[in-house]
Amino acid sequence: MEKNAFVTGGGRGIGAAVARRLSREGWTVAIHCHRSRDAAQALCRELRGEGGRCAVYSADVSDREAITAAIQKAGEELGPISLLVNNAGIARQEMFQDVTPEFWRKIFAVNVDGPFYACQAVLPHMLHVKHGCIVNLSSIWGLRGASCEVAYAATKAAVIGLTRSLAAELAPSGIRVNCVAPGVVATDMVRQLGEETMAELAEETPMGCLGTPEDIAQAVAFFADDRSGFITGQVLTADGGFIL
Repeated sequence: MEKNAFVTGGGRGIGAAVARRLSREGWTVAIHCHRSRDAAQALCRELRGEGGRCAVYSADVSDREAITAAIQKAGEELGPISLLVNNAGIARQEMFQDVTPEFWRKIFAVNVDGPFYACQAVLPHMLHVKHGCIVNLSSIWGLRGASCEVAYAATKAAVIGLTRSLAAELAPSGIRVNCVAPGVVATDMVRQLGEETMAELAEETPMGCLGTPEDIAQAVAFFADDRSGFITGQVLTADGGFIL
């Protein structure tokens, strides 16, 4: 079976770490981006320099036609997609009463509608060959909830519901669907909180440090590997014990 992966939000942060890890494990990688095209192209050059096979595809995941076209193009150019990693997402901290209907719809459009559209785009081939793997990125806040991040936590809880339900539906077709729920990871999104807050979050983590994008990439690679062939519908928290 060919190893062709499509990673949404693959230009930077966790997505870039996932793309690197998969490439180094022999996957052909379609690096999806929206606003980080330069970073995605730089990553692609890096992976090609290591002997990897990859290409960059730009699309807004909240635009059904755009993300479907990107996935179809990747399948035509790189080979049918056998692994989808739904990583692209947005977040914002604010009090619940300050969340506007416009932002509520936007964050659900990216964080929930995006995976919905991408899953529907890859499934025709996976169903035809009765094989495939989908890994969704949620968050510990989707499991526990988070003050001042109600909208974000709600979307990530929805991703967990999507994962478990879709896994049950697709299991008879040989398609596995799993989820990684990162804890606090040192990415640009988290650095926006400031050094003081990051230090506090590291102190709250039982292991005494923040996670790295590479930590999450390892969890994704675990689910992607055929050695996880009997695992589906699971949520793996990679959080240093944060929500124990």
